[in-house]
Amino acid sequence: MDSGLIKCPQCGKTNRIPAAAAGHPRCGNCRKDLPWIVEAGDADFPVVAEQSAVPALIDFWAAWCGPCRMVSPVLDRLAQERAGKVKLVKVDVDKSPGLSRRFDVQAIPTLLVIKNGTVVARQAGAPPAAALRSWLDGALAPDLG
Repeated sequence: MDSGLIKCPQCGKTNRIPAAAAGHPRCGNCRKDLPWIVEAGDADFPVVAEQSAVPALIDFWAAWCGPCRMVSPVLDRLAQERAGKVKLVKVDVDKSPGLSRRFDVQAIPTLLVIKNGTVVARQAGAPPAAALRSWLDGALAPDLG
């Protein structure tokens, strides 16, 4: 499991972000919540996504997929806007065929929201940013049960 580097949107300091951790990442300098954007594959997906302390937004994508490349910056922006509330987990379908089969991914991009190890929302295709934002906010809303 690799950790990545991310620049704090608040103070500009570079921070190391673990793929999996208790809680969620904060800037070591200004202590603000950081966007949590990581990659996962067949081997580390359960730890990175399903055991995440915050809801995980899963992006099943491929490098050759045009709509995937269009939706990726929107997902990155959503992860930045919702720092501390969501973890963006990118899964390359070409490198992770087991996950594609397990989640029955028929088209890419396919997006899932996983809360407490359970898929609570699913979206195939690349909707406009506003539609994606409202879909994600609906999926992240507290259960009203």
